[in-house]
Amino acid sequence: MQLQTGNLFSVNEKRGDDERIDMLVTGQRVNVERIVSMGHASPEGFWYDDSRAEWVVLLSGAAGLEFEDEPELHDMRPGDYVLIEPHCRHRVAWTHADEPTVWLAIYHER
Repeated sequence: MQLQTGNLFSVNEKRGDDERIDMLVTGQRVNVERIVSMGHASPEGFWYDDSRAEWVVLLSGAAGLEFEDEPELHDMRPGDYVLIEPHCRHRVAWTHADEPTVWLAIYHER
């Protein structure tokens, strides 16, 4: 048996141009990712539009999510989660600039 181990909070990096995305589990119907943001945001005018549902929880840091069909900005703090339905257009408005924002995202077929 081969074990895959790690620590979701182990972040040894400084802010770079791109978020860090680590694939933790990949399968035919589900993917689990750890995403580390440091002041990152979606490019202006860009919207995520995935064919899969996405359940995401904020583990550390802080962030703001925007949804195309909702005028209200959704501020997220550690422990906050959201289920994003397939093709629900959304974007990351901001993430904490001075500390890592760690997300756990589970993408799955509905």
